[in-house]
Amino acid sequence: MIDPRDMEHCVEAIRHGSLSFHAASRLLPRSLRDPALALYAFCRLADDAVDLHDAKADAVLSLHERLDKAYAGRPRNAPADRAFTAVIEDFDMPRALPEALLEGLAWDAGGRRYASLSELRAYSARVASAVGVMMCVLMRVRDRDALARACDLGVAMQLTNIARDVGEDAREGRLYMPTEWMEQEGLAPEAFLESPRPCPEMATMVRRLLREADDLYVRGASGIAALPLACRPGIFAARHIYAGIGGQVRAAGHDSISRRARTGGWQKMGWLGLSILQAGGSVVMPGSPLIYAQPLPETVFLVEAAADAKPATDWSETLYETLAELKSKDKERRMALPRTGAQVRETA
Repeated sequence: MIDPRDMEHCVEAIRHGSLSFHAASRLLPRSLRDPALALYAFCRLADDAVDLHDAKADAVLSLHERLDKAYAGRPRNAPADRAFTAVIEDFDMPRALPEALLEGLAWDAGGRRYASLSELRAYSARVASAVGVMMCVLMRVRDRDALARACDLGVAMQLTNIARDVGEDAREGRLYMPTEWMEQEGLAPEAFLESPRPCPEMATMVRRLLREADDLYVRGASGIAALPLACRPGIFAARHIYAGIGGQVRAAGHDSISRRARTGGWQKMGWLGLSILQAGGSVVMPGSPLIYAQPLPETVFLVEAAADAKPATDWSETLYETLAELKSKDKERRMALPRTGAQVRETA
């Protein structure tokens, strides 16, 4: 059970770090809301720990060690770690799921780019769908079809985030748009990063990415009826709030470079109300056959990990391979930095 003082810390972390999830969480039953907020607080901590750290490989390695401690039942003395450890113990959380998240954060830290939509889905599976599957575990849902639809929603939400943040990411030297798409549009990645400006070519790609997300929102929503009734409003709300962000990007002419799409408080309230109505309707309406769609190939490993309650592969090995690559890049970055006289003398 999560200590109430640790829970207060997690709630504050989400209130300031993820307004969209905080809004959607209001519709979750208390029995799910607290562990869900603890889960998201740990994920938020992990993301910030890598994003704000200069030595990216060390940051990911430190997170992996914190995960080791959590799964050993001896968490680091920090509220988010203690709360997440309680979640692991209470819900028998398969380790493959947070391991996948850490691998996605390591890809981010290494500045990995994605040539195709499939590669971008693989990244989205790790940083978003893994969290969606962990949410299913918190709901005691292990059905493969429901897990596959949770993965669809996760990928859709991440694609929406990417479409919204093209300019912000580019100004920080990050690029998520499939490079194959950029080549098709005659847009050179390095030239775009050097001077990110709104252009018809990028607007076309943003539109294309949002269409992919929309298809997955439809597939993902078909799985909500497989969730416990009390949990459905919160998941419907998350789906509508994130899809609403995509709507704001469209309203801006698919320009997510000179502006960042935002949704207002009244809009969120409207989506929360709609979600309550939809959850009630899902009790009497026939289910969609889309729930039986095959999972995306890039998310199968997550479905299998949660359904079987055991890792489908050795994620420690793959994560350490990524860490080795990261350490090499960290070393290259340090070597490229200007060296002061004191540093030269110390080296000598």
